[in-house]
Amino acid sequence: MKTSWRAASLVATAASVLALTTACGQDKATTPASSAQNVGATAAADGYGNPGSGTTTGAGNGYGADGDQASGSGAKAVPAGKLTVSDNADLGKVLTDAAGLTLYRFDKDTANPPKTNCDGDCATTWPPVPADDATAGAGIDKALLGEVTRADGSKQLTIGGWPAYRYAKDVNPGDVNGQGVGGKWYALAPNGKKASLSSLPGLSVRKDAKLGNVVVDKNGMTVYRFMKDQAWPKSVSNCLGACLEKWPAVDPVSADNTKGVKKKGLMPFTRSDGKEQMSVNCWPIYTFSGDKAPGDTNGQGVGGTWYAVSPDGKPVGAPGN
Repeated sequence: MKTSWRAASLVATAASVLALTTACGQDKATTPASSAQNVGATAAADGYGNPGSGTTTGAGNGYGADGDQASGSGAKAVPAGKLTVSDNADLGKVLTDAAGLTLYRFDKDTANPPKTNCDGDCATTWPPVPADDATAGAGIDKALLGEVTRADGSKQLTIGGWPAYRYAKDVNPGDVNGQGVGGKWYALAPNGKKASLSSLPGLSVRKDAKLGNVVVDKNGMTVYRFMKDQAWPKSVSNCLGACLEKWPAVDPVSADNTKGVKKKGLMPFTRSDGKEQMSVNCWPIYTFSGDKAPGDTNGQGVGGTWYAVSPDGKPVGAPGN
């Protein structure tokens, strides 16, 4: 009888361990050693610009202009005039000013209530759009136009509550060079939301000409894995601090808001910094600030540690995979 009880106890213990292992990421991740951090490419920590595009390893100046911000149009408060709507092949309907220049929004701002968090050098690279004389053109609801008072007392245009900016590197009508910079700057749609050509699920699969099937987020941006992360027995992200500026963590997505992605291990987990992050097959997933438009894969292979994610969570093109 005693032997049977011990056997049953061992079986129950094994089952508990298996259940914990299967439910990866449910426990709060332990704080990883600082030596495990590796951003693959140096990132700016201020969050208002991209230190560079592609797989560059330069630190840049941290706000997207890569040293030439003084020559941009950021120092001049150019009136917006009559706002217009332009069609972009990748982004759909995009809001532009009277000169046809794209207007942007910043993820670190807030819309309710309107608040701007782009000042100093940031405002040189991303010139705030003055609220004075801005009017709604065809396809724009004038009720969505508003204003916010900046720290210097000037009035900045808001669209649907979001402060509007131009980008110093956009020089021609229709340019969208600011799209996705730093993983926080996005072209404005006429309704104040982020411009997007299609309404994709939270996570889905796109067939890339070179990489095959890869996972993309709700904006169609390629999703990546960090080879120094951990999936078993629980999900652990080793991308912290400045690394997250370069490789933004993908926010939690419900399993029923995905398409084509393996369901097993498809769940959020709690990072060591207390924030929630999504995982595919228990591996933490990220996007790359150097990807400017849907379909870009500039993060592939960066530092020999970052790779696009396949529908089953494997790192596409990584050695041994």
